[in-house]
Parts: sequence; C-alpha cells; structure tokens
Amino acid sequence: MKRTLGCAAAITLSLALQGCSHFANSKAEAGWTVLFDGKDTGAFYQVGDANWQVADGMISADSGDGFLVTKETYRDFEVRVEFYAEADTNSGVFLRCTDPKTLASKYCYEVNIWDLRPVQKYGTGGIVDVAAVDPMPKAGGKWNTYDITAKGDHLVVVLNGVKTADVHDSKRSEGRLGLQRAPGVDKAGKHVIRFRKVEIRRLEG
Repeated sequence: MKRTLGCAAAITLSLALQGCSHFANSKAEAGWTVLFDGKDTGAFYQVGDANWQVADGMISADSGDGFLVTKETYRDFEVRVEFYAEADTNSGVFLRCTDPKTLASKYCYEVNIWDLRPVQKYGTGGIVDVAAVDPMPKAGGKWNTYDITAKGDHLVVVLNGVKTADVHDSKRSEGRLGLQRAPGVDKAGKHVIRFRKVEIRRLEG
C-alpha cells in the first residue's frame, strides 16, 4: 500500500512539474522579453550621469540626471515596468525615442513619474504634451506597475490597473525605450527612483 501511494505521489509531482514547464513555455511563446530581471542590465546602455546601481534585485538612482536606454528599437509593443518613487521623484518611461543620445519629450513619448510636477496635468500617469491626466494619481512612497501599449498611433497607459491615458498620436512610430532619473524642482536632494522588473512584448500587425 505504501509503495502504491508513493507511486501516485510521484506521478502527481511529475504532472505538476509538467504543468509548470508548460506555463513557462506558454509565457515564452507569448513573446515577452525580460529587459531587467533584478540583476542583468545588458539590454541597456547609459546616457547622462545618473548614479545607477544594482542591489537587492533592483536598479536605482538617487542623484544625477540620466537614462537607461535600450540597445534595441521597438515599433509596436506592450511594456510592463515595476517602479518605486517618492512624491518628489522626477522620472519617467520614455517610448519610441528617435535620438539615442538625447532623450526628451521632443524626441520621445514620455510617460511621466512625478507626483509634484509643477504642471500637474502631465504628471504621473500622463504622457507629457500629448495626454493629460485628470485626476492625477499618486505613485510616491510605494511600488507601482505601469502597463503601456503602443500600437500604431494608439498609446494606452495603465497605472496599477487603472487607465490614465488613451490617445492617438502619430508623431513617432519607432524608437528606443528609456528609464529616467532627473532632478526634482529643487534640483537637489535624494529623489530616488527604483525599477525591479522591466519586460516587453513586440506586437504584430
């Protein structure tokens, strides 16, 4: 009887492992690429002088002005970004950046992370100079998730499960992805930004 139960347990474990393997393969087949997994920053290069450092499964910066920029360009895609910011943190996720060395809203779509931005309508959850957000959500002092879709001229931003921007704009169709750390209003202080997961999936058609 004990032997029979042991065999049954082994079969159950084998099926469970097969299920896990199938789940992992399904995710891979879905086309998601991990850009930052808590350790490896090889998908990015740095622009500017922000003091990016990797520790405890995160990449963070609390001084300087700069970006992590993807080595690859993207046209139509979904991107998921987990981030931690303070209320006075000035940061953002930049999309379709056409100049790989000069990242600004003039050359990119800037999905903002900045609760205390002087012009609130383009603060956290908005796309600077493209899609205003009202009311502006607050991201300071906690971990948050951005789910951003760029397909053709259609841009959609979802922050912590709530849609904050949904707009059509055709100024930029392809480019690099950038993660920002910039000085706050006072140009000083330890305005920290942390990222612990960044993944992207290209969209077809």
